[in-house]
Amino acid sequence: MGSVRKASAWLGLVEDNDERYYDDEYAEGERGEGDSWVTDPRVRVASETAEEVGRRIATVSPAGFRDARAIGELFRDGVPVIVNLTAMESADAKRVVDFAAGLTFGLRGSIERVATRVFLLTPADTQIVSGETGSRTEGGFFNQS
Repeated sequence: MGSVRKASAWLGLVEDNDERYYDDEYAEGERGEGDSWVTDPRVRVASETAEEVGRRIATVSPAGFRDARAIGELFRDGVPVIVNLTAMESADAKRVVDFAAGLTFGLRGSIERVATRVFLLTPADTQIVSGETGSRTEGGFFNQS
C-alpha cells in the first residue's frame, strides 16, 4: 500500500483493505476491565483510586460558619483540606480560621496560609514540601546570559 493510500485510509477517506496492521491484542472485546491505555512507558496510569491509597486533598469554600463542620470532619479523617475563605464575610472568616487553628492544634496537625484568605490544613502525618526558589544556586539552569 502506498503512502498516499495509507494516509487516506488513516483519515477515513478510503476503505482500508490491508489487515496486516491490525493487532488482535487491541481488539475491542479483548481488553479487560482494569486495563489502561499507555502510550509512553514513562507514564504510569494509576489503576487504584486515590481514596484507597490515601492521596486525597479536599477543597472547601464555606459560605458561612455553619460549613466549618465539613472542614472538621474531613480533617479528622486525615484528609488535608484547602479552605478558601474569599467568598465569606470578614467576621465569619475569622471564626472559621479560629476553628481551623483549634482543630489543627487538637489533632497535632498544622495550618499554613497559602494566599490571602486561603489556608491549608494538614494532618500530623503529612509533610509540606516548599517550592521556594531560595535554595537554588545563582547562575542556574535558566540563566543564559
